[in-house]
Amino acid sequence: MKNVRIFKSYSLLLIAICLLPTVLVSCKEETVDYQVNECKAQPAFVKKIGFNPNRSILSTSEKRKMGVFLVELNENGDTTNGGRRFYQDSSWKSAGWLGPILVDPKGNSFVGPVPVINLMDNPPAKQNIIYKIDGNTGKMNIFMELPVKENSSYANPYGLLGFSYLCETNTLYASTVHGSTLQKENGILYALDPNERTVLDKLENIDVMGMGISYISGKRRLYFGSARNSNIYSIVLNEKGKFSEKPTLECTIANLGPRGDDKARRIKFDKATGNMLIYGLEFNFNLTAPTEKQENNYSFKFNTEKQIWETIIN
Repeated sequence: MKNVRIFKSYSLLLIAICLLPTVLVSCKEETVDYQVNECKAQPAFVKKIGFNPNRSILSTSEKRKMGVFLVELNENGDTTNGGRRFYQDSSWKSAGWLGPILVDPKGNSFVGPVPVINLMDNPPAKQNIIYKIDGNTGKMNIFMELPVKENSSYANPYGLLGFSYLCETNTLYASTVHGSTLQKENGILYALDPNERTVLDKLENIDVMGMGISYISGKRRLYFGSARNSNIYSIVLNEKGKFSEKPTLECTIANLGPRGDDKARRIKFDKATGNMLIYGLEFNFNLTAPTEKQENNYSFKFNTEKQIWETIIN
């Protein structure tokens, strides 16, 4: 039997497992007709270079390998080095160590820099650059250079930490903690138009890490984890993908897992169950060797009757 720990939420989770639109509510400004936010496409270049698109993924988590790698698993899904094939275009390591990856409906991949161990390959001044791997050519180039703060401190070598994408409006969300200190929260959460390469909206003085999108009570919601504590928040997105209302505390992963103080590195929503899946790790704004960053998984189920999130403890 699964134990349940309860947290307060103000919204009703309605996530469909079908791919067809379903009318949820009538026509107020903040309501939507669809429930599925999954629109990424396989990059065309994957097949062109002879890799199997069904068994290949882009990765920035390969041990002692800098940049982006295309990884093809064997037919059995073997994840050991002996069961994988690797490919790296020369442009994929031009920006040093890289972290979060997001794939759009055209197969383009957006990626951000993340310093590892030292700053030789990732100087702080370049931590707010979004790079794009073209889905057709496979070449990586600078996509957007978000503003950097002149008073940034080497005590915080990080910049971009997370991406998310709203399929309905083709809006790219990017979070940066550039310029934040241990004492002050100076980060920014951006809503970007990837076609025009412009800033649509932004939330300032907020340090955000992992992000994910779901539909709550007929509203679009961007869920995000704080980079400063273990809390998970959400904010309503309007019909243009801009931020609406104020962030709402949804739940927390505090006191869970082996450490009890993980931050949400990634947030996903299971299509079949609607559960919120949180991937947490230790983060304290300092450089840590990759081998020391152990990721832990957390699952939350929404109780539609009580309108509260429940932590599922196996």
